[in-house]
Amino acid sequence: MSLSRLVIGFVRQHSRAYLLAGAMLAGVAALSVWVPRKVGAMIDGLAAHRLGGGELLLELGTLLLIGVAIYLLRVGWRQTLFAAAYQLGVSLRTRLYQRLARQGPGFYQRQRTGDLMALATNDIDAIEMAAGEAMLAGFDGTLTLLMVLGIMLLGVDWRLALIALLPFPLMGLAFWRISSHIHTASTDSLQRFSALNDHVQETLAGVRTLRALGLEQRSGAQFAELAGHAAKASLSAQVWEAAYEPAVGLTLATASALTLGLGGYLVWQDQLTIGALTSFTMYLGQLIWPMFAAGWVLSLIERGRAAWARVQPMLEMPLAIEDDGTLEQLAPGAIELRGVGYRYPGQGVAALSEITLTLRPGQTLGLVGATGSGKSTLLRLLLRQLTPQSGRLQWSGAALADYRLATLRAAISWVPQESFLFSASIADNIALARPGASQAEIERAADLAAIHDDILLFPQGYQTAVGERGITLSGGQRQRVAIARALLADNDLLLLDDALSAVDTGTETQILRHLEQLRLARPGRSAIIASHRLSAVVGADLIVVLREGRVSESGSHEALLARDGWYASQWRYQQLEASLNAD
Repeated sequence: MSLSRLVIGFVRQHSRAYLLAGAMLAGVAALSVWVPRKVGAMIDGLAAHRLGGGELLLELGTLLLIGVAIYLLRVGWRQTLFAAAYQLGVSLRTRLYQRLARQGPGFYQRQRTGDLMALATNDIDAIEMAAGEAMLAGFDGTLTLLMVLGIMLLGVDWRLALIALLPFPLMGLAFWRISSHIHTASTDSLQRFSALNDHVQETLAGVRTLRALGLEQRSGAQFAELAGHAAKASLSAQVWEAAYEPAVGLTLATASALTLGLGGYLVWQDQLTIGALTSFTMYLGQLIWPMFAAGWVLSLIERGRAAWARVQPMLEMPLAIEDDGTLEQLAPGAIELRGVGYRYPGQGVAALSEITLTLRPGQTLGLVGATGSGKSTLLRLLLRQLTPQSGRLQWSGAALADYRLATLRAAISWVPQESFLFSASIADNIALARPGASQAEIERAADLAAIHDDILLFPQGYQTAVGERGITLSGGQRQRVAIARALLADNDLLLLDDALSAVDTGTETQILRHLEQLRLARPGRSAIIASHRLSAVVGADLIVVLREGRVSESGSHEALLARDGWYASQWRYQQLEASLNAD
C-alpha cells in the first residue's frame, strides 16, 4: 500500500474533521482574497474624493473585523486538523507495537532495537505530518491560488494576470527537481538517525561493560562520528528544502517586475486605475503563500514517503508464528513429543532430531546436556516461539498449533536463562503476571523463590526500584525474582531454562524443595527444568540427556547413575567440584 492510499483511507475515516477544517480554510481564503479588492476600492474612493472620514473609519473597522475572523478561523482549522491527524500517529504506533510484540525471537536477532525505536518516533512523525499539515496546507494553498488567479483574471485585468503567470512553469520544473533530491536526502537522514539511535541504546545497555574495559573514549568517538553523519544528512535535507524559497522568490520577483511594467503602462494610458493596480499587486503578494505551501507540501510528502517505505515493511512482515489456532481452553493433560525435529535457518546441523518423550500431568522432567545440545530449543518449541519442522507435539491430545497463542502461553510460566526485569519496584516485577495480586501473595511467591529475606534487607523492601533490566540486583537475585513471578502466576506448566545457574547450591536446594511442595499441593501441575547443573534435576520423575539434538539417555537419577554413561560421569565430576569448592 502506498502512502497516498494510507492517507486517503485515513481521511475517509475522519472525513468529518477534515471537512470542517477544509470549510474553515475556505473561509480564510475567501476573506483573504476579499481584502485586496476592498483596499483597492478604498484607494480609488479616496483618490476620487468619494470616501469621507466616517465612511473611511467604517471601512477600516471592517478590515479589522476581517483580520480577527481570519485569525479565529486559522486557529480553529489547526486545532481540528491536528486533533484528527495525531490519530494516524497513534494508530500506526499501535499497529507497529502490536506487530513487534507478536514477533518471535528470530525477528529480534535480525533487527536493531534502536532502528525499531526510530521507526516508532521520527518515521511515524513524518507520516503524521504528511497526513495532517501537508493535506491541509495543500488544500489551503490550492484554494487560495485558484481564488486569487480567478479574481486577477476576471476581477482586475486579464492582461496583467497572463503576464504575471509567465515565470511559473519554470518554478514548477525547479520544484520537481528539488522534491526528488529531498526524497533521497530524507531517506538517508532517517537511516542515519536510526544508526545513531541504535548506538545510543546499545551503549547505555552495556555501559558497565564499556567502563570495565575502559572503552568510554572509543564509544564517545563512535557516537561523535555517527552524530556527525546524522547531522550532515539532516542538513542536506534541510538545504534542499531551503531551495524552495529562492525558487519562489525569483519567480514572484520576475512576475512583479513584469506586472509593474505592464501595469504602469496601462495606468499611463488610462486603461487601469491606481486602485486596481494596487489590488493586483496585493493579489500577487498573496501568491507567495500558495507557492511556499507547494514547496512545504512537497517536502512533507517526500519525507512521509521515505518514512513509509521504512515503516510499511515492518507492519507487513510475516509473523514467525501465526496465531491461527481455534482452541481457547487447555485442560491439564500429557505433553507428548513424537519424532520432533527442528533446524535453525542457515544451519547445516539440526538443533533437535527425533525427540520422543511424554510428560504426564504432575510430573517433573529434567533436561540436561552439554551447551548447544538443544535444551533451550525444546523449551521454545513448547512455548511456540518455534514450530517443529517434523514430528508431532501435543498437549492434552491436541497439537500445540491448534491452541490460541494467548491460551497456550497463559498456561505456561517460563523463566528464561537471562531473567528480564522491568524498571519498576520488586513488587511490581513479581506481580507482573497477576497485577491484582495482594501483598501477601507476592511475599508468599518471593518466599518460595528464596528471595524474601533478601528483599527485606533493602531500605524500601518490596518497593525498591530495580533499575533498568534489574541492574541494581545481582544475577542470582534477578533469577529468584523472575522465579517468584513465575510461581505467582500459578500456571499448569513451569519451565525453568537454566534459571538456577546464578544461585548457590544451598539456595538451589531450598527452591527445589519449595517447588516439590507446590507440586504435591496441586496435583496436575508439571514442570520442566533445563539445567547444566545436575543437582537441579535429581528429584525429577524423568531425566532426559540431550546430545547433539538427540536423546542419548533417559530415566530416573538412580537409573542413569547405574547406566554409567554421560550423566553418571558428569554427576561424579560435579560432585567432586562441589566438594573442592566447599573445602
